[in-house]
Amino acid sequence: MGYEPKGNFEADNRPDLKVLLYAGMVCNHALVTMADHQWAALGDPTEAALLVAARKAGMERDEERYSDTEFSFNSVRKRMTLIERRPDNTAVAYMKGAPEVILQRCSRILDGREERELNDKDRNRFTHAYQEMADHGLRRLALSHRTLPADGPLDEDEVESHQTLLGVVGIIDPARAEVPNAIKLARGAGIEVIVATGDAGATALAVVRDIGLPVERVVTGRELEAMDDDELRDCLARRDVLFAWAAPEDKMRLVDFLEAEGHVVGMTGDGVNDAPALKRAAIGIAMDRRGTDVAKAASDLILTDDNFASIIGAVEEGQRQYDNIQKFVRYLISSNTAEVVAILTNIVLGGPLILLPVHILWMNLITDGLTAVALGVEPTEKDVMQRAPRGVNKPVLDRLGFAMILTLGTYMGLATLWLFHHYLAIGADVHVARTVAFTGLILAEKMNVFNFRSLRSPLASIGFFSNPWVLTAWVFNLGLQLLAVYNPFMHKMLHTTALGWADWGLMALFAVPVFLIPEMFKWLRRRRSER
Repeated sequence: MGYEPKGNFEADNRPDLKVLLYAGMVCNHALVTMADHQWAALGDPTEAALLVAARKAGMERDEERYSDTEFSFNSVRKRMTLIERRPDNTAVAYMKGAPEVILQRCSRILDGREERELNDKDRNRFTHAYQEMADHGLRRLALSHRTLPADGPLDEDEVESHQTLLGVVGIIDPARAEVPNAIKLARGAGIEVIVATGDAGATALAVVRDIGLPVERVVTGRELEAMDDDELRDCLARRDVLFAWAAPEDKMRLVDFLEAEGHVVGMTGDGVNDAPALKRAAIGIAMDRRGTDVAKAASDLILTDDNFASIIGAVEEGQRQYDNIQKFVRYLISSNTAEVVAILTNIVLGGPLILLPVHILWMNLITDGLTAVALGVEPTEKDVMQRAPRGVNKPVLDRLGFAMILTLGTYMGLATLWLFHHYLAIGADVHVARTVAFTGLILAEKMNVFNFRSLRSPLASIGFFSNPWVLTAWVFNLGLQLLAVYNPFMHKMLHTTALGWADWGLMALFAVPVFLIPEMFKWLRRRRSER
């Protein structure tokens, strides 16, 4: 009965151990099956572990010997009982559950082959054993049984009292190796991780400390129930609290309270008791492998690998996708703003048509479109998980975004307008002036794309070659524009004409500042933030 984590019991030499393993096998809903030459467990992993232990001792379940009588586990009872009918017309009730609960319902103990009265020394040894297991982070289950009269009443309280204590088992369910780093990433991104579990406080405390959560205080479900909202607010503000022995209504209250405080709550769970909180949370996340059908049905997402690190990975990917949507949208709007500024201002000035409809189609459908799509696959920025969470109602375009779009769009539009009218003023043909304006605007927009590879960091910090798709689209678009300027067939289609080296130099003179000035602004802002 003592806790011996490195012990090696031989079931054949320990009849009391065999009875305990048999009880764990009978009082069980899990299945262990062979599929594709591999063993697979269906159901709760803790129950599956009991089945595996029994099989290793040479035991097999006989489903025909079980009655239809079962007293199910719930968060209030913290125990379950299943009755086995035997060939001699007797019945045995097998019970498993929280050690504290099972111990209270036992009056006898199995010692070797003999059942005897349970004394205070036995109780102390048993209590010490399961507390030591909890200190090592093991999930504990106590098991007991009782022989029932053949035709006796099957009253729940009667069946589950005067039981014979068989022992306590400890099941280790270690966190995956990647979880501590995922916890660190989550906290760096402003995501608070709160643990509310039905397990005992000592067990949960050992586990959460092992994964890097700085928990110092354990609050039980009863203590939580006694707290008013102000006390709960102060409790959560400490950020070092673990909620143990939490009932479904306790988890519901935590979800409701946090969301009332303005937080977005993602709730993870796998059991039937988790379903109400999973349903109530903004994002309910159920486990796939160990989760119940009820939990999955109540959730918004199902985690196929049951790995907390995958949730944080999904958050990081979501940040990347959101960033790329911002980049995509801002780049296209700034380019379109430049075209609108050039065309409208030219109309006000009464000049000849600065851009033909075919030019606008060429820019919007071919050159801008390809580059914008390449921005959509920009890799994750290095600091994405060090930013504070954005507000739920924060728009894709904030004030800084609008200012950047208007500044860049206005500059590119006015530069295009100046190029057009400058060439007209020096006596150039309108086709030359229009080709210079058309090509100059595209060059400026191609320089502009580098501004949107990152909205916060200078290009040097994210790496010039980190997104080869942007570079490929940039070179491809520049090649298309060279064809538009120098290919005779394109001359007829786009109404363009060939340009000289001086023309390209003047266009580059106006295009390069589109990238250099915002880049300098990002660099200065980064320097100030690092001080």
